[in-house]
Amino acid sequence: MLRIVSILALVCTLALLFTGCGQSQEQGSASTESALKSGIFAEHQDSTVRPQDNFYMHVNGTWVDNAVIPSDRTTDGAFYELREKSRSDVKDIIDELAARTDLTAGSDEQKVADLYNSIVDTARINDLGLEPLRTQLEAIDSISNKSEMSRWLARSQKTGSGAPFFLFVGIDDKDATRYIPNLWQGGLGLPDRDYYFNDDESFQNIRTAYLLHLEKMFRLAGWSNPARTAHIVMDLETDIARLHWTNVENRNSEKTYNLTSVADQVQQSENLDWAAYWDEAGIATKYDLNICQPSFIEGFAQLFGETSLETWKIYMRWNLLNNYAGFLSSDFDDQNFDFFNRTLSGQKEQSPRWKRGVDGVNGVLGEVVGKVYVSRHFTPEAKVRMLELVENLRASFGAAFDDLDWMSPETKAEAHTKLAAFTPKIGYPDRWKNYDGLEIQGDDLVGNILRTHLFNHQDDLAKLDEPIRTWEWGMTPQTVNAYYSPSRNEVVFPAAILQPPFFNLEADDAVNYGGIGAVIGHEMGHGFDDQGSQYDAEGNMRSWWTDADLEQFGKLTQRLIDQYSTYEVLDGLFINGELTLGENIGDLSGLSISHRAYRMSLNGTDGPVIDGYSGEQRFFLGFGQVWRGKYTEEELHNRVATDVHSPAEFRPLGSLANFTPFYEAFDLKEGDKMYMAPEKRVYIW
Repeated sequence: MLRIVSILALVCTLALLFTGCGQSQEQGSASTESALKSGIFAEHQDSTVRPQDNFYMHVNGTWVDNAVIPSDRTTDGAFYELREKSRSDVKDIIDELAARTDLTAGSDEQKVADLYNSIVDTARINDLGLEPLRTQLEAIDSISNKSEMSRWLARSQKTGSGAPFFLFVGIDDKDATRYIPNLWQGGLGLPDRDYYFNDDESFQNIRTAYLLHLEKMFRLAGWSNPARTAHIVMDLETDIARLHWTNVENRNSEKTYNLTSVADQVQQSENLDWAAYWDEAGIATKYDLNICQPSFIEGFAQLFGETSLETWKIYMRWNLLNNYAGFLSSDFDDQNFDFFNRTLSGQKEQSPRWKRGVDGVNGVLGEVVGKVYVSRHFTPEAKVRMLELVENLRASFGAAFDDLDWMSPETKAEAHTKLAAFTPKIGYPDRWKNYDGLEIQGDDLVGNILRTHLFNHQDDLAKLDEPIRTWEWGMTPQTVNAYYSPSRNEVVFPAAILQPPFFNLEADDAVNYGGIGAVIGHEMGHGFDDQGSQYDAEGNMRSWWTDADLEQFGKLTQRLIDQYSTYEVLDGLFINGELTLGENIGDLSGLSISHRAYRMSLNGTDGPVIDGYSGEQRFFLGFGQVWRGKYTEEELHNRVATDVHSPAEFRPLGSLANFTPFYEAFDLKEGDKMYMAPEKRVYIW
């Protein structure tokens, strides 16, 4: 496990290095340079693999060969080690609260303690069995017509009981000053539509296992004819899957924007009672509505009308059981784990209950414990310094636009305007989420989850009549991740990612540019990837490219699609270059922009040689080691089918193969396995 360091000192140091202030005579002195470390995890390297042949394995090969994925996980690596550290840090916070007996009823502290206790109280959970779902199951049984079932579809959405399509409130893609309701396809028990139709033996085996899982769950619930009922659910889910858009289609921002209104949809009530649905959802007919996949919603309504009420009742009972199984007694919980974790993902054992408790608190009350987390592991001063670092990367990105020979002055001006409007959010929110009105009880786990869903639904409804919540975050401070939001035009870096190997206090700056610098550049790059580039500085989906520039950009991205589509993850299993395009652009952008920033920081000098590596080499080594990762074979299959990110190994390999400074740093020549001819290399930013 990597040791957490002083975030304040760390970011202060790096901010100076990134802004060029670190190039003082004192820092350049031999005595200071000799005290700096390379920041490279030499123990992870495999010297038998040439960097020119497989840079990822050269940097991480010994770790890859020797690392054993923990039995309660399906993945391991740099990100996951930090996530375990963050989880442990949060556990310390929760333990302190859970041990107290003087918490005020209704306080945030009481909610954290009681939610955690309700999750880890397995004795009570086991005593209750299926009883916590009894009221909802009886409500489904009492449904007597399709209009009532239409209403139940909305009710199940509100309570997190599983719905055939999802209702969510989000910023209007073409009017970033308002929120609107959206409908998104859903209704599948398996991860993706292809799991229902792919003829590969592995997918056939999963379908067989899923059918058996359905039967076992129904038998545990004491429902009649479990084998027959399992086939009914499987057949209906397969019919729903036929209506689904593919993951590639769902990445298309323009295609998934189809504005209508709730009032107009209510008129389309021949098969599904939309008036009843929207009434139960609490959304008035006055609001505009985006239907993300119109053919799915239209096809589902027809399927709803053609399918018997009894079949829908069976299906909705299954959805309820499936979505709440992890909060029920161990017989349901274990069977749920056996299929979705062990069979689908290769996870050998359940996570310890305390981990599940911490994850539950993070998911429901994440900003409550987040306040304490940042007070212990981050500071306001560190936030200011990190903002300085982001500004350095912003300047690097702007210089990259100016140097492009394929982009017109008109489009460059728009790109600069958008870049200047980027809002960075660092560490933690300036305003915390309010959990007033959310009731949490220490002896009612299922009730806590249900009330949380209802609370969040009401919070979403409130947005429809509010200004945009510019202060709101999509991740908690203790999350080891980062993101870019096109509709807000913001880049967000939670506190927990600011640790080695992304940030390293004791290292020379090269490895940090290759680590956190590339992550910052990656998120900024999403503002200019194949989808993010469709949004302007205000967050509106608007074409701001000239036709010629857009055509040239399309040619470059198609080459990137073609490149990644040749990467074979397992025998016969290839990366989907279209599905992963945005993330691959982000990786390449992060690499090039951060490398430019590193060179700018040197003010025309060479970085010091440390542990036999030049500054240039350590930059790339730092980039390679942050992607260190390992998956179970089952998890890898799942990710290739559904994840917009390329698997860990191919993130540095794909980016570096296109990047000429990498060739110069490690003397790549024709004949080396990573070599690509100059005319084939993709250079976007």
